[in-house]
Amino acid sequence: MIGKANTLAATAALLSLASAQTFRRLGSCPTLGCVLPPDQSDFLPGQLFDLRLEVHAPVNGSEAFNNGVPDEEFSVTIKKEGGKAKSIAEFFDVSEPELEKWDFSWYEDLFAQDADTPSVVNVASKIYRKLAIYEPGNYEVTLKYYDDETTTANWVVRPLAMKKRAKNVILFIGDGMTTNMITAARLLAHKSINGKYQSLLQMDQFPVLGHQMTHSIDSFITDSANSASALYSGHKSSVNALGVYADSSPDHFDDPKVETIVELLVRVWDSAWGAVSTAAIADATPIALSGHSRSRYDYAALVDMSLNGLSNYSWTNQGGPDVWFGGGAEQFVPGSESYNGEDYYAKFADAGYEISLNKTSLLELGNSSKALGIFCQSHFPVWLDRNVFTENLESFENSPTGSEEPALDLPGLKEMTLKAIDILHERGGDDGFFLMSEAASIDKQMHALDYDRALGDLLELDDTVRATVAHLAAIGELDNTLVLVTADHGHGFDVFGNADTKYLAEAKGDRQKRRAVGTYDQSGLSHYTEEAGGVSYGTGPNFPVNWDPRYTIASGFGAHPDIREDYRVRRRGPREPTSAMPGFEEDNYFANPEESPDGFIVNGTLPTSESVGVHSLTDVPVFAQGPCQEIFGGVYNNIDVFYKIASCLGLGRPNDRPGGSCGKH
Repeated sequence: MIGKANTLAATAALLSLASAQTFRRLGSCPTLGCVLPPDQSDFLPGQLFDLRLEVHAPVNGSEAFNNGVPDEEFSVTIKKEGGKAKSIAEFFDVSEPELEKWDFSWYEDLFAQDADTPSVVNVASKIYRKLAIYEPGNYEVTLKYYDDETTTANWVVRPLAMKKRAKNVILFIGDGMTTNMITAARLLAHKSINGKYQSLLQMDQFPVLGHQMTHSIDSFITDSANSASALYSGHKSSVNALGVYADSSPDHFDDPKVETIVELLVRVWDSAWGAVSTAAIADATPIALSGHSRSRYDYAALVDMSLNGLSNYSWTNQGGPDVWFGGGAEQFVPGSESYNGEDYYAKFADAGYEISLNKTSLLELGNSSKALGIFCQSHFPVWLDRNVFTENLESFENSPTGSEEPALDLPGLKEMTLKAIDILHERGGDDGFFLMSEAASIDKQMHALDYDRALGDLLELDDTVRATVAHLAAIGELDNTLVLVTADHGHGFDVFGNADTKYLAEAKGDRQKRRAVGTYDQSGLSHYTEEAGGVSYGTGPNFPVNWDPRYTIASGFGAHPDIREDYRVRRRGPREPTSAMPGFEEDNYFANPEESPDGFIVNGTLPTSESVGVHSLTDVPVFAQGPCQEIFGGVYNNIDVFYKIASCLGLGRPNDRPGGSCGKH
């Protein structure tokens, strides 16, 4: 093996690299020995998970070690606080897995990336599948390798939760939604007199408000995949990863997995579950309920996984969701983007699903059968185009049949959610149900810096929440249902005044155009709740009467590329803030000269390779109503949303089910 001096030198190098911000050998593993789940992981009693061990031997670069030969004789033990250490195989009563070997490469920093000089790492690994710990408490996992090196992971198994306090749970996710966006949406849709609102958002009226911190396992800025994983499983993950701890193996699907809330709910209580989204149904937020992959972009395989379970794994197939409504027809129509090119409409139909491809057939679905509703290719056109600027729909080539025709008979989030509730209510019966309903394009339009379209989808979410509360009361389930409204992450959006769009359009030069922005006492009052020339858009209460007033909100982003801004709604379709320029590399973006031609340049804050805005650090709100609502107040980690829901559903179980053998000790 290696000498002590070399060990100390390697440790010093590792500590230096562990503090690097941009590049890491493996995000959740700062040393040459990796335990996944890593240090500070939490578990629900009885929750299934995998344990991956890796020992790294860098071949080159600043970490070059042991001539690139990984220790294959590593060992690992686990002990509960106050107890004796046991081998993993003995503690969990499982067989010792075979040793696996592979190599991978990574860039140590931007200089290495610019020079295209990757560092290569050889790996020895083992993975223990389908484990569970049933006794609450603190546990210590110790990996020993290279003679006297150790990596320790401290795990916490949360308290038992065996009483089911809520029959049903409905989790609304406004993807990317922040408190600032909620405030702006309220201003647009709800009239105020002398600083006092005359009506409120539905989520404003929830009795409990908390905030969740959104950091991922190896970055303080998260994406929708690992933030959804945290909400659904109680385990942190890496950017782009779903329901797994990202390892270094070449296979996206063999990473150590963790059981999600719906997998637990079906296994423990045999409840019904469903997902509704205005995104493609294989997009990160809906697919993370049942998908397990290091890459959120494995769309087709993740659709197959949701229906058929994990093809290369022993996890029990739960039989697919009871309700699945959204977009993403390209993963269902037979062809290059469906799994193995097969027809997944047919596969779902063969599995007993009723299939709906438009709003008309959605409303005609019965409530007793499983239902698949795919209403367009890719993501839904946003609320503003579906309800106000409807002529824009004709330009889409998004038919759910796969043709280049536009999808015109589209349901909204409200219609999909209410129908899903009816189906889940009947199919779940006394065992109840879990529903996730996502307003996806709050995030997608915030990325595009199209604030009007983002806020329109936020108001659609609130309108759906309002209708859901009323519908639950009508079917006698309101008192039995925990209703949560939250987000997965945020964006750096805020409103800082108003803009006189008429003056801005006629002014000459950027500096004069900026005089159109009014701040403090010059910011005025909202004109979105006033009819323009006696004309209203007729979209009903709780939405703006006028989407294109002269005086608009002046709003912006904390992190964005170079853009042009005129603060007006884009009538012809969603904003395209940047474009490439002839003579420059493809990933070098400039403010789109065709956007806001009467506006002024706002200098960006991101690398010029970024074409849209990015996520931010901000905590996001959690609104709660119903059984267990009181436990959702305060400020807590995003993983705690899972544990609070699981506690309310009585999912933290001892080893009292027939055939259970995990975690005997």
